[in-house]
Amino acid sequence: MKITAPDVALVFEGGGMRASYSSGVLNALLEAEVFTGWVGGISAGSSCTANYLIRDQLRAKKSFTDFAREDQFGGLSHWLRGKGFFNAEWIYEQTSDEHQPLPYRFDRFQENPTQLAIGAVRCSDGEMVYWTREDIETRVDLMKRVRASSTMPLLMPWTTIDGVDYCDGALGPTGGFAHDAALAAGFERLIVVTTRPRKYVKQPQRGGRAMRAALKRYPAVAEGLFARAANYNRAREELLDLERDGRAYLVFPEHMPITNSERNVAKLQVMYQAGLAQGRREMSRIKNFVGL
Repeated sequence: MKITAPDVALVFEGGGMRASYSSGVLNALLEAEVFTGWVGGISAGSSCTANYLIRDQLRAKKSFTDFAREDQFGGLSHWLRGKGFFNAEWIYEQTSDEHQPLPYRFDRFQENPTQLAIGAVRCSDGEMVYWTREDIETRVDLMKRVRASSTMPLLMPWTTIDGVDYCDGALGPTGGFAHDAALAAGFERLIVVTTRPRKYVKQPQRGGRAMRAALKRYPAVAEGLFARAANYNRAREELLDLERDGRAYLVFPEHMPITNSERNVAKLQVMYQAGLAQGRREMSRIKNFVGL
């Protein structure tokens, strides 16, 4: 599995089902054989990271479109039974097995030399943790870390790895972007696929007292929720600065009419097609940026 842009990093923002758009952009990159030397993501961006590494366009599309119609995908009844609004363990570990709805070719993952990072927050102290290839020996290792990165507090049970609870990496200091990990790995040029329009500004979290009470077991998680807007907006400014310096190519959706919990497959397919079309339109500029 060749790498065509070895000195470029690819970063996928999170955003739940808004990653239907990201998956379209992802498949445009695969079509054009833009294979970077590093890829990383947080929350839903970690799923995009996993799909990019095996270069499976069908799985990338289904993960955030048709898959949402599966009965076990989630909903209020699952949440009330303690499985989470998104039925996380089933979505990640179980359905990625052979003969399941979203089989994952772990042999392809192992063959791909691209570096990776998947980010999650450690619940006990709110610290950001990035996992790399050195932490992943099996398909379940990978998918459990993707689940940890995507575990939304209160909506999904904590993900426990080696006795430690983790949750959504979007509550970390970069607000949902893994660009800090890419820069730390020595990559000076980035492609960043976002899930919010260019002029979007995140508003502060409301419900302080109730949220802190609901998260009393892990107060650092609550603090991460309340710091997220400031962290997110600051990270976006950092990325825009990199863009102005010619060090980042940022892909922003032209519009984003869906929420992170959208399950209407028709709407998800529209967003997927929007991302695919935009990726194709911008591909000549992307390839020029990476030197292809």
